[in-house]
Amino acid sequence: MTAVSLEHSTVPADTGEVTLLIARRVDPGYEADFELWAKGILESAAAFPGHLGYGLFRSSGGDAPWFLIHRFRDAEACRAWQESPERAAWFADCQGHHHTEVGRRTLTGMETWFAEPGSMRPAPPRWKMAISATLAIYPISVLGGFFLMPHLTALPLLLNSAITAAVFNVLMTYVAMPVVSRLLRSWLTP
Repeated sequence: MTAVSLEHSTVPADTGEVTLLIARRVDPGYEADFELWAKGILESAAAFPGHLGYGLFRSSGGDAPWFLIHRFRDAEACRAWQESPERAAWFADCQGHHHTEVGRRTLTGMETWFAEPGSMRPAPPRWKMAISATLAIYPISVLGGFFLMPHLTALPLLLNSAITAAVFNVLMTYVAMPVVSRLLRSWLTP
């Protein structure tokens, strides 16, 4: 995989949540320096408005990269961080740490359901994601209609809808989408 410039990343003009996944290869013997730098830049980003969280995943060894993950409220919050003087200062102060960016993915919306951990492959086309999401939500909708909805009819519409949305969202995120994306993996990203 070839190195990608840190200064020329693009963020889509999507208004939903944005996850930025960055892979960096660290030269042997410089892991401790890199980890201090990475934790510093992640904590600096966390202070920005619209930053929702971050993660740092160490290399699994050998030539495997380290992964830095940022989550932002929307593309504008991500762009504000990417173009900030604070971020630029962290990169101006990383000489001698012997690390190189080897991959970057910006995930928005449903793409996060289809991202393979540790992979820099692009997300599937949106039409394939839409078909997959439909296959995942259909059984939830049918089962919800049979088992959940009869118990919620006495509740006010707004409360009924809030409970339904919460249950469906949890089932989609933690049950249906992981199963569907795993079953359709070879079709989604051949």
